[in-house]
Amino acid sequence: MVNIKENLSSIRSNIKNCSTKVNRNSEKIKLLAVTKNVDVDAVLEAIESGVTDVGENKPQELARKYEIIGDKVNWHLIGSLQTNKVKYIIDKVYMIHSLDRQALGEEIQKRAEKINKTINCLVQVNISKEESKHGLEEKDVLDFIKHVSSNYKNIKIKGLMTMAPFSEDEEEVRKVFKGLKQLSIAIDKMNIHNVSMEFLSMGMSNDYEIAIEEGSNIVRIGTSIFGERNYNKQ
Repeated sequence: MVNIKENLSSIRSNIKNCSTKVNRNSEKIKLLAVTKNVDVDAVLEAIESGVTDVGENKPQELARKYEIIGDKVNWHLIGSLQTNKVKYIIDKVYMIHSLDRQALGEEIQKRAEKINKTINCLVQVNISKEESKHGLEEKDVLDFIKHVSSNYKNIKIKGLMTMAPFSEDEEEVRKVFKGLKQLSIAIDKMNIHNVSMEFLSMGMSNDYEIAIEEGSNIVRIGTSIFGERNYNKQ
């Protein structure tokens, strides 16, 4: 039996310890509970234990859970987002973590403008250059951000997101997080209109402590909160 409250307490303690180690304020680090394949009851239990931000991979799942839970939490769409699925979440989502192409930017802009809403987005970057991962190559990020800034007034870029390789090699993982941090610093110095580097979304159950040491302030944690889940479940 998974004890969600205890798991959250343990994770918060780890976040605090990691932050102290590198002279950071743990209160500035957002714990995002990833609820892919997690039942609504378990999500509500996490909310009762202090979770304020929830991340869903699939737009329809976010919409379904939102209908039951509502705006008790901030909803984040963290998975790859198809343009034809934007309509399901545009009026519900607090932040989209996976903005990675022009067509998606156009669709978010079109839908957001219709409801007169500004959408917070993170640009997803494939720092590790793994073919299996979504996101822009590092060399293309700046031009893409400038395009969004110039053309999509209802999108506010709030930072960057990446995923590290699932690797036993800590240095390989650390290199990816360090790369995203350096990129965010470079972009921040340019003072681009409607763009801030407020958030770095990086780190999951297996590597969030390294991510915090390298500057992450949103960690996306599912398994360590809710236990192993059946990812074949639709």
